[in-house]
Amino acid sequence: MGEKIGDLDQFDHKILNVLAVEGRISVTALAQRIGLSKSPTQARLKRLEESGVIRGYRALYDHIRLGQDHISFVEVKLSDTREAALAAFAAAVMKVPEVEQCHLIAGAFDYLLKVRTSGMTGYRAVLAEKISTLPHVANTSTYVAMQAIKEEGTSPSLDG
Repeated sequence: MGEKIGDLDQFDHKILNVLAVEGRISVTALAQRIGLSKSPTQARLKRLEESGVIRGYRALYDHIRLGQDHISFVEVKLSDTREAALAAFAAAVMKVPEVEQCHLIAGAFDYLLKVRTSGMTGYRAVLAEKISTLPHVANTSTYVAMQAIKEEGTSPSLDG
């Protein structure tokens, strides 16, 4: 089992806060920013990676420039919510590349999906041919995002 957030000290929190914004920062620059020398900073970084607190690094790209700026949020209600049905839906939705996020919800519906496509025509095809055909889908409701105010890159401060 990985470290819990409570196991981290102020320097670990500082590392996470810097990396959330600048994932490609050098260890030397990171050490300067958090107020430690390079060796202990490198050791802390390695421990955070090995323990799974830091799961990886990735490139963030401009979806508008890539022609993938249509975002829809889809409420999905299943016809069956027993564990086997939830597992079948979860396994199948992982194979739909247009679904960026999928969350099991406690509420009036079962899942909330974030779907990214090139436009409404593309979204309609994904809904009809992929999402609606997922196991146990009874009905869906779609909400189209008009503007992304905050999406990715930084998390709330992890200061202890």
